[in-house]
Amino acid sequence: MSESPVVKRFQKLYIAIREKECRLYTDEQVAQLPFIESSHVHSAEWRIRRRSASRLLNYLGKKKRELTILETGCGNGWLSGRLSDLSGSSVTGIDINESELNQAKRVFGNRANIHFRVGDIQDAPSDKKFDIIVFAASIQYFPSFHLVVANAMSILNPGGEIHIMDSPFYRVTEIEDAERRSEIYYRSIGFGDMAKFYFHHSDEVLDNYHYKILYNPFRPVNRLLRRTDPFPWICIKAT
Repeated sequence: MSESPVVKRFQKLYIAIREKECRLYTDEQVAQLPFIESSHVHSAEWRIRRRSASRLLNYLGKKKRELTILETGCGNGWLSGRLSDLSGSSVTGIDINESELNQAKRVFGNRANIHFRVGDIQDAPSDKKFDIIVFAASIQYFPSFHLVVANAMSILNPGGEIHIMDSPFYRVTEIEDAERRSEIYYRSIGFGDMAKFYFHHSDEVLDNYHYKILYNPFRPVNRLLRRTDPFPWICIKAT
C-alpha cells in the first residue's frame, strides 16, 4: 500500500488520539482482551465488546466448518486472536497502522492459523477469497460505505458474509448533529483534524444489500431485558 500524505496524517492522528484516550495497551493486556481489569478507564466499554465478540464467535462456531476470515481494521489484533480460536479457522488481520499491527504480530503472530498484513480492504490478499469479513469498530473510518462493501464483496466466497459490529449507524436526520458532536469532541482533546477522518453512515445505506440485523439494540425485547449494548450487529450476505 502506498502511503499518501493523507494516510500518513491519519495514522499519526489515530495513534496520538489512542494514546490520549488511554487506548494503547501493553502486550500482556492485549493477550487478555476483551477481558481487562475492572479499574481500567475503559472497562465498561470492554464489557460491551466482550459481549459483541461472544455473539460473533458463537454464531460462527455454529457453522461447524472451516472458515477463512478477514478482519479489516484489526488494530492490535485482539479480535483476530479470538477468531483464530475457532476450530478450523484461518484468519487474516489487516490494518493501516503499523504500530498496533506490529503489536498484533508480537502477541498473536506465533499462531499457525493467523496472519497480519499492512493495508486496508483494497490491500487484502489477491490470491484468496474469504468466507467471513469482519469490520469491528472500523467501518466509521471509511468515507464510502458502498465502496468498502463492494471491495469486500469482490473477495467473498459464494455465500460469504460481511459482519459489521461495534460501530454506530444513524438516521439521516441525525447525521448533522452527530458530525457536530464528533468535531466538538476532537477539538476538545486537541485533535480537531480527526473529524475529517471519522465518517457517520446512515442506516439507509443498508437498503441496497441483502442484510440482517443480528443484534438490534432498539428491539423492545432488548430494552425489556436491559441489554444496553448500543451498536447493531449487521450481517450482509454475498449476492
